[in-house]
Amino acid sequence: MRVLVAGDRGYIGAVLVPFLQSAGHAVDGLDLGLYEGCDLGPAPAWSAGRVARDIRDVSPGELAGYDAVVCLAALSNDPLGHLNPAATYSVNLDGTLALARASKAAGVPRFLFASSCSLYGAAGSAAVAEDAELLPVTPYGETKALAERGLSTLADDGFSPTYLRNATAYGASPRLRLDIVVNNLTAVALTTGQVRLESDGSPWRPLVHVEDISRAFAAMLEAPRELVHDQAFNVGRSVDNVQVRDIAEMVREAVPGSSLSFAEGAGPDLRNYRVDFAKLDDTFPALKLTWTTHEGVGELLSAYRAHGMTAEDFASARYVRLRRIRELLEAGEIDSHLRRSTCQSDASSAGL
Repeated sequence: MRVLVAGDRGYIGAVLVPFLQSAGHAVDGLDLGLYEGCDLGPAPAWSAGRVARDIRDVSPGELAGYDAVVCLAALSNDPLGHLNPAATYSVNLDGTLALARASKAAGVPRFLFASSCSLYGAAGSAAVAEDAELLPVTPYGETKALAERGLSTLADDGFSPTYLRNATAYGASPRLRLDIVVNNLTAVALTTGQVRLESDGSPWRPLVHVEDISRAFAAMLEAPRELVHDQAFNVGRSVDNVQVRDIAEMVREAVPGSSLSFAEGAGPDLRNYRVDFAKLDDTFPALKLTWTTHEGVGELLSAYRAHGMTAEDFASARYVRLRRIRELLEAGEIDSHLRRSTCQSDASSAGL
């Protein structure tokens, strides 16, 4: 298939693109490169063709000839979403729907949307399936829920959207992020000797390795249309529904000499949900998500050590999206609407 990945140079895209290419697909990317230089180790050797474009401004002509569009592009987590909720809505909701409408007008038959289990928000400790009420508690979660709803109104015989509600991602990527829980706790333990929790550790989180997210995207691309048309799928494994304190204990055991600590006044996090993955398992019995969280912690430690990660790296803007966006704002490279100050494009193509 000929596939366009919007947000190909982000955390997931840097793993997904070579994964799809190894499966035989021809892949191009759409990304402005706001996170250039935010790499773990040498910069990746990007082999995908690249278009620098804001997803809010893409024209149908730019999408002609593709068999599928994969939308990873977004402001990618809850703290970043809170920085400017209006911009979050503009990028994550308006941008996603603009890209989808352009795809449909261009005759692109498939559209895969990187949604999130965070749209379940405050669901609690009972595992929720795809038909559960959506209870997002952040602008990020709200925009994912609204984008799914808007994409569904575009679905018809010629345009088939699919919504991958990814669990909280973790794992090594050339375009690393440290603002996601497993990656963060592992890095802080290695660089400071403290496994530090900002909450009381009680909230539930579903987890999934970034390579397994890529496996799920590949399966959806290659599936018969009737299996995935206008369908949402929770992406992850039931065994990886864990409480944050369990992750912390796993990391503490993996990093010799580290100790567990809690931020002063740490309390429960409003984001608290377990997820049912039976639909993914039943629909794709041959799809095997292979990574365990324990293996992922080991992989991260090996990668961090190999590239000499330091406490200064951890505290910098290099691996934290919110810090990076603030850095670009302060430098005047983007404006308050997250548009590039130097060209007719913006941050909405910056990948997850």
